[in-house]
Amino acid sequence: MSTSTFTTHRTLRNLHATVHRNLSRQLRRHESTKPPSAPKPATPARNLSTASTTPGPKTWTIPGPAWSWIEPLMPPFRAYGRMQQRSPLLTQFESSLTIYFLGDLSAQAVFSSGFKEASYEPARGLRALLIGGLSSIPSYKWFMFLGQNFNYSSHLASLAVKILINQTFFTPIFNTYFFGMQSLLSGSTLQEAKERVIETVPVSWRNSWKVWPAVTAFSFTFVPPQYRNVFAGGIAVGWQTYLSWLNKNAEGKGQKTVEVRGAGKGSVTVKKGQKT
Repeated sequence: MSTSTFTTHRTLRNLHATVHRNLSRQLRRHESTKPPSAPKPATPARNLSTASTTPGPKTWTIPGPAWSWIEPLMPPFRAYGRMQQRSPLLTQFESSLTIYFLGDLSAQAVFSSGFKEASYEPARGLRALLIGGLSSIPSYKWFMFLGQNFNYSSHLASLAVKILINQTFFTPIFNTYFFGMQSLLSGSTLQEAKERVIETVPVSWRNSWKVWPAVTAFSFTFVPPQYRNVFAGGIAVGWQTYLSWLNKNAEGKGQKTVEVRGAGKGSVTVKKGQKT
């Protein structure tokens, strides 16, 4: 009985040793087939004397730390930026319609003392929407062209050239289109539209120098491209209010009556430009 027990224990020890050798052999074979690992790059010693004194790159972003109060207002602007990236032309078209509608609404409210002296004129609002819709894509293309060109090593020189080109070419052409279309859509003749343009464009062009150079410089310096339209749109609501007000003034002057006296036939009043 003792001999069989001794034989059984020796058999188990031999089996255990065999299994252990086989496992060790397979483990060594597996380790030998693994690709060599790339050595970790040595971490350079940190120079404590210069780490805190080396300035970072200069950034031109808003909002910054001093503009943290505006953070709760940013989600709508970020959503607008995503829309602008997905569908830039459609977003620009819808933005223009909104800007021109609000500008004309504001101008009508100013003229009527908050709609107390006169009611809202839907025809004027439709004219503003048509004018804004037709000009939205060309205006967007123009400002994209302006942002992608005339970029020099000097930021101030780039801004100066962009402002000069914009004020010299785009502003007078756009104002001529705006006042001419307002006059023609109101039922005026070509001659009357020409007189309206001559009367209003020089005034609006001179006054644009008081607003848009500063807006353009700020936009191209601080505002990211996807937000420039909505930033300029907020300023444009006030500007469109002014243009609508100027157009209304010119329209009122064109409808003033003058007294024409005849020899022994009394007097009649006619509209300016009307043949007697």
